[in-house]
Amino acid sequence: MIAVMMEDTDLVATWNVPLSKKTYTVKFEHGTTTGKRIIYVDDKVVLKRDYMFKLVGKESFNIEKFPCTISIDAMGIFSYEYCLEVNGKAFEKFQEQQKKSLIIWCDHIGGIETRICLDKETMDVWVNGNKIETTGEFLDDGTNTHFTYGSNTCIIRSKSSGKKQIGLVYTLTVNGKSIESENSKEDRAKAAEDTEMMKRLLAIQDQDA
Repeated sequence: MIAVMMEDTDLVATWNVPLSKKTYTVKFEHGTTTGKRIIYVDDKVVLKRDYMFKLVGKESFNIEKFPCTISIDAMGIFSYEYCLEVNGKAFEKFQEQQKKSLIIWCDHIGGIETRICLDKETMDVWVNGNKIETTGEFLDDGTNTHFTYGSNTCIIRSKSSGKKQIGLVYTLTVNGKSIESENSKEDRAKAAEDTEMMKRLLAIQDQDA
């Protein structure tokens, strides 16, 4: 959900939608005087209406096989609320679902910015938008998924974390070098934010004591 006040710009909302193939950027322009509506997916126009008498409503489009809907609701005289649904789910819920289903690594490999994505449900591997052939290897404590990217040897290893609430953990090595996942980076950033927030709360409590 994104709520905005009426401003000079018609760009009112942006969402980054993570899928196996890539992360798509959705932008929505809404002319609050003309009713104009334009939806961009990765800067490509997928829907355009130059004039709409009704300023609120819904617009539908697709990203790959996933149906998407942007809802426009009035919050008052001078502000509107914009909500994106992907595959029938609110964007925030879909994003959380994808975070659980996809493991993503981003790094420079062979001098090229590279995005590697593992779909845990299908065990498919995508590299820069292309599905890659893989070979599975079963081990006593997990599995190795082998694949190559150019002249680079890559291995995704999955093994038990030993904790029921965490389940399997996934690591990627490229030419023997370990690459940290974007999921792990986000978790570390959130943990740091939570720690900082706790410090501030404790400091406030100490001042009030």
